[in-house]
Amino acid sequence: MGALLTPSRVNAIQQFVERLIERLKPWSWLWPPMAFAAGLGSFFLVDRQQWLGAALALGLLFTWVLLLSESLIGRWLARRGHPTLPRGATTFIAQMIHQETLFFTLPFILITTVWNSGQTLFALFVVVMALLSIIDPLYYKVAGRWRSLYFVFHALCVFLVVLVTLPIMLHLTTGQSLFLAMSLMVLVALPSFWHLLKRRSLKRWCAFLGLTLVLAYAAWLGRIWVPPASLWMTSSALSPALNIQQRTPQGSIALTPQAIRENGLYVYTAIRAPRGLSETIYHAWRHNGEPLDIVTLDINGGREQGYRAWSHKLNFPEDPTGDWRVDIMTDSGQRLGLIRFTVSEDPQKASIADSTIRPSGLSGLNLRRFVPGGRDNSEVSMDD
Repeated sequence: MGALLTPSRVNAIQQFVERLIERLKPWSWLWPPMAFAAGLGSFFLVDRQQWLGAALALGLLFTWVLLLSESLIGRWLARRGHPTLPRGATTFIAQMIHQETLFFTLPFILITTVWNSGQTLFALFVVVMALLSIIDPLYYKVAGRWRSLYFVFHALCVFLVVLVTLPIMLHLTTGQSLFLAMSLMVLVALPSFWHLLKRRSLKRWCAFLGLTLVLAYAAWLGRIWVPPASLWMTSSALSPALNIQQRTPQGSIALTPQAIRENGLYVYTAIRAPRGLSETIYHAWRHNGEPLDIVTLDINGGREQGYRAWSHKLNFPEDPTGDWRVDIMTDSGQRLGLIRFTVSEDPQKASIADSTIRPSGLSGLNLRRFVPGGRDNSEVSMDD
């Protein structure tokens, strides 16, 4: 290795990289929209062109390996007396990778966010991070002066890339991907607290361990605010009946106590997931804020309109009037969507279960109709 990495060769490589960076800088503004387009294409083409999504995700992970190893390579070269890249060059490379990560994952976050929930705050936070990565004066100020904040920013980017890419590449469930993403985020964020150990003492070790545990616990508590980047609810409906053969809701009633006792109530949802991905989701029924029933549904990915699942509630409280909510949740506690309705003695105030299948999120745009491919008739149901 020493014979290969002579000072002259290392210096030549360094000069080549610096010249390449100088040529790329005028065109760096193209990188974020290209990454966003790649993420958008990966999201909508993953079912029909899974190799493309996997290739894009693999490329993104490869750049992260380079970024994580950059400091190790730099220290290794410095110990052997070789020149290293200046801080400006390494920061520019890190900025390109951060931009690639944020704008690649942004379509996944925006499309799967339930916008009438706390996930909106997380999605807006990711948007702010993406804007920070393209505002050079602010980004370089954070990278140069506020190193702890920069490590946290770096850790959050790691969280996003793992959360989005693992379901595409390895068909891990959202819960498995979320756990791995949080674990790696905490691990990468540890250098933010490393200054506590410059002077070793029991007190400082306890503070370091305590901050690590607090960060891990906060990440776990905040999981419900994180959109399930590989799943989203494409449509939903309320109905008094359901055609099992055609898998479509039917009928229309005003949701009065007498009507729901006589007919029961179907909650129909269509969940979009990448082909080959199997998930467990839940319909969690709540009455006036109090949890009542949780119905387990197993789904499989691959259907363009979403994997159709429904729960049929037959058992209602003695007094069912009031506000009802059905949360559609993943096994890890991430929200896919929610459905609200009101049961009232007055038919004028009661919600109408009219079997209308209403698009959810961005599914109303139906961008995937431009993607060629067949359809299947996947379905799952559960009665309560």
